[in-house]
Amino acid sequence: MKADLIFDFLKKLATNNNREWFKAHRAEYDAVVNEIETLAGILIARISFFEPGVMRLEPKDCMYRIYRDIRFSKDKSPYKNHIGIFVNPKGKKSLHCGYYLHMEPDNCMIAGGGWCPTPDMLRALRQSVFDNIDEFKDIVTDPTFHSYFPTIGMERLKTVPKGFPKDFEDMEYLQPKDYIVWRNVPDSFFREPDFIDQTIHTFETMKPFNDFLNYTIDEFEER
Repeated sequence: MKADLIFDFLKKLATNNNREWFKAHRAEYDAVVNEIETLAGILIARISFFEPGVMRLEPKDCMYRIYRDIRFSKDKSPYKNHIGIFVNPKGKKSLHCGYYLHMEPDNCMIAGGGWCPTPDMLRALRQSVFDNIDEFKDIVTDPTFHSYFPTIGMERLKTVPKGFPKDFEDMEYLQPKDYIVWRNVPDSFFREPDFIDQTIHTFETMKPFNDFLNYTIDEFEER
């Protein structure tokens, strides 16, 4: 993969985030899209070995538009300054957990888990963790998992979630406001010859965590 082409474009876009510049550099963007589409296809094929449900996906099903929705934003920059690939058996708009690769200069990551759950779904996820705490702890304290994902949730409560006992000894697992896990990687990661193997290993390590959450998410969405 031509990582330098992707990062060079994103860096220039970050300082020239306007329609005139983008139009003049459309050919560069199209070349980036071709690289990302190829990468998405490879990830789908490799992930399908342990997540067969993704086999029906096409690369474009896992890619996001670069255009920002600025209708309700104070930031009127028309373009995103990152590239994301989300391989999710139920589609990139589903709350179902999948496998996410984020490319942004100095802010790259490999991530997954439950993003932006509704209040009711978050309550259901916390209840599932509470009711099955031994199973959940076995997953998140696995040495390889913990080395990649030492933190659960990008945002966390400082207090006890409503409805749960204050003396619960594993309260740290109920305090996340989301159940995201992520592994930050440097830009240079994408220049390593085995970066795809490393990415797939990270995703495969994440799978038991996704499976645990998806059991509750799927039940919730079927109500």
